Amino acid sequence: MTEHEVPQPPLQPLLHDREIVLRAPTQVWSGAGGEIGAAPIDGVYHGDVRHVRAVALTCDESPIEWISTARHGASRVVFSGLLRGVDDPMPDPRVRLTRERRVEAGAVRERITLRNGRDVPVQATLRVRVLPEFASLHAVKAGEVGAAAFEALAAAGSAVVAAGAQRFTLVAATGTVRAADDLVEVEWALAADARGEVGVEWSIALADDALVVRPASRRAPWDAAALAASVAGAEPRLARWLETALDDLDALRLALPDHPSDEFYAAGAPWFLTLFGRDSIWAARLMLPVDREIAASTLRVLARLQSADDDPEAAQEPGKILHELRATALEIPGEGVTLPPRYYGSVDATPLWICLLADAWRAGMPDDEVRALLPALRRALTWLTEHGDSDGDGFVDYLDRSGRGLANQGWKDSGDSIQWRDGSLARGPIALCEVQGYAYEAALSGAELLERFGEGDAAPLREWAATLRARFAEAYWVDTPEGRYPAVALDRDKRAVDTLTSNIGHLLGTGILDAEDERRVAALLLGPGLASGFGVRTMSTGARAYWPLSYHGGSVWTHDTAIAVHGMMRAGLPDAAREAASGMLAAAEGFGYRVPELHGGDGASETAVPTPYPAACRPQAWSAAAAVVAWSAIARE
Repeated sequence: MTEHEVPQPPLQPLLHDREIVLRAPTQVWSGAGGEIGAAPIDGVYHGDVRHVRAVALTCDESPIEWISTARHGASRVVFSGLLRGVDDPMPDPRVRLTRERRVEAGAVRERITLRNGRDVPVQATLRVRVLPEFASLHAVKAGEVGAAAFEALAAAGSAVVAAGAQRFTLVAATGTVRAADDLVEVEWALAADARGEVGVEWSIALADDALVVRPASRRAPWDAAALAASVAGAEPRLARWLETALDDLDALRLALPDHPSDEFYAAGAPWFLTLFGRDSIWAARLMLPVDREIAASTLRVLARLQSADDDPEAAQEPGKILHELRATALEIPGEGVTLPPRYYGSVDATPLWICLLADAWRAGMPDDEVRALLPALRRALTWLTEHGDSDGDGFVDYLDRSGRGLANQGWKDSGDSIQWRDGSLARGPIALCEVQGYAYEAALSGAELLERFGEGDAAPLREWAATLRARFAEAYWVDTPEGRYPAVALDRDKRAVDTLTSNIGHLLGTGILDAEDERRVAALLLGPGLASGFGVRTMSTGARAYWPLSYHGGSVWTHDTAIAVHGMMRAGLPDAAREAASGMLAAAEGFGYRVPELHGGDGASETAVPTPYPAACRPQAWSAAAAVVAWSAIARE
């Protein structure tokens, strides 16, 4: 470093230009040629640990010039390259190398094939160098990586590398395997006959005794290709998105070790291959037209983890539904945030759990399965009506009681997500508008379930809901130069935080708005301030803090638009739903049909393709589930 250079703080890795293949809880990030290690995110991960930092494939006789990447679903990718150092001098490449990578839960397999189009034999010495690391995923995200001490032991055709609870076994049966102090190397001497080919294989099996999740044990209960084919004639873009999304959702399925048959969707890669209450619920809810079973199993998983205690450190309160499950505590550097392995800091997971239970029942969830969850339902309703209001103003709110948890506990959980139109931050307790909609719907749905299953008098719940609806109508509506709409939240002084945001889209279909107000909200979502042409912006362009690459202050989250579309359909606004869904479809096309967690809010009038948010996760469960919502809005009869 020169005297004029300023040291840079640790930075979160960027993801937008990297290749990923996965089968939860295992994932591999690489460059476009399959090389692992050039970018900060690169590596082989299992659970919350990066077991391998780098994998380099080289040829002694020639550079490898990678020319193509072909993704075959979520878990397989093929990289193709040239070996011009062993080729003839003619312009047409005659010697090729392909690298097929497959990821399974707990394993990575590669087949490397030398293809010779020449009229003479070709020889090549290939080497794979694997650099172990065993770094925490949390440290990778924070940009503060330190490798753990490990031991490596090589034998004939294999090597075992271990660091405490984590280990992997490398197998290359036809190669020479060597273990050095800091890496494992495999060597093959290949000879391809004239116009022939020869292939070798190697694999890594990964294990972690500290894992708190396990892979899904059953095949996905849908046929992605058949569903895509059903709409291919009418809308080929939708067919491609649907097939890609369903394949990603298949790869994101997980379970917990004590109940391996109860599956749920992990929130997303790379940081969230685990159970997230809100994300797993919304993904299951949006997927109901395709898969009812995972909704029921997600409900059971979360019911088993439902809080029975009051613990400010974990944001626990009796009846509350889990926010996040990890193997170890999560520290967020620079923010003073430390989350315990089981963390309940989510204001919306509990009412959303109730809504999912009701939706799943209406979709055909068997009565005996619903009946088994009625005690959890009662506890969730008690939290909603007795514990969810921290300051007694009649609205469900949140406030981090520990001082070390998440400051914002709705889906927009970044520290600056709840702002006034002038850009100043709202102060808590915060009562988000959409949470009141969820709570209203949950109370009425809970009342219906209790009545249908003979669980006593539901009248108090209906009265509570009616009071909430009336108070919402009085307290939340604001008038600004952008129109009349529900405020994003009430702050600690019960003032309506007046920014126009996408949060209002979550109110649609909940019943907390009357029909005319739902039409007004839908029009705002499709208006110039919020509609980007690639989905609904999280914050209107009319707000002072709007920025298209702000995480929650102007970006577009596809699941956010999907929830609005879902609500439009329930509110009897099919034309609005189709228009909003068309924006999601345009974004999907721009991202090659694997839609990321979020993208920039730049409008379609400014750019022909959506702008990547460079740190966005992908695939993300609720972004993938948005394809099913688009299918329902655009193509389903």
